[in-house]
Amino acid sequence: MIPALSHVRNWIFDLDNTLYPVSANLFAMIDARIGEYVRTLLNCSPEEAHRVQKGYFHAHGTTLSGLMTEHAVDPYHYLDFVHDVDMSVLEQNEALIQALARLPGRKLVFTNGDAPYAEKVLDRLGLGRTFEAVHDVHATNYKPKPHPDAYAGMCQAYGIDPRESLFVEDMARNLKPAKDIGMVTVWIDNGSEQTPDEDRSFIDYTVSDLGSWLHDILED
Repeated sequence: MIPALSHVRNWIFDLDNTLYPVSANLFAMIDARIGEYVRTLLNCSPEEAHRVQKGYFHAHGTTLSGLMTEHAVDPYHYLDFVHDVDMSVLEQNEALIQALARLPGRKLVFTNGDAPYAEKVLDRLGLGRTFEAVHDVHATNYKPKPHPDAYAGMCQAYGIDPRESLFVEDMARNLKPAKDIGMVTVWIDNGSEQTPDEDRSFIDYTVSDLGSWLHDILED
């Protein structure tokens, strides 16, 4: 490990558009399903559904959190619906698989999705046995990233010292709470970020290809 990261004992990864490339368009399909859910729930036009969907995303962290707050939506029903997508678009990345296998210490997934969906994605990516655990939106008590409680809860659940941890995300805004508690932060700058004008001072590393970056930091 390069000296700057020799203290890292816990490697924490977001799932969507982080452990697979944004070009797979899997999350684009989920985004469309979310829009369909909102449109049906509110009996509104696609344009209005899109406005509500993105408004809740920015105000509450996820569309689900906004729907639960404003419309008492059942999270299990919602997640089952929006995650009903074709995962055949996902392909294994051998460079990433090998790099993750070489990382020293613990490896976890921290997602605003749910564990059943995450496990299907990981299996499809050839990473089904790579991670110790998936900390999902149910485990956050529906206070998703970037709510600070989500990060504190994950650290408490797994006995993680954030000062010995590194967090990888494609959504820059979700890295600030991690940096605030002492984590090293890595932003996957792949075009999926929905709030491009935000401050970036809390980002330690900006990378475009996770597998290549992991290989670079692992000294032979």
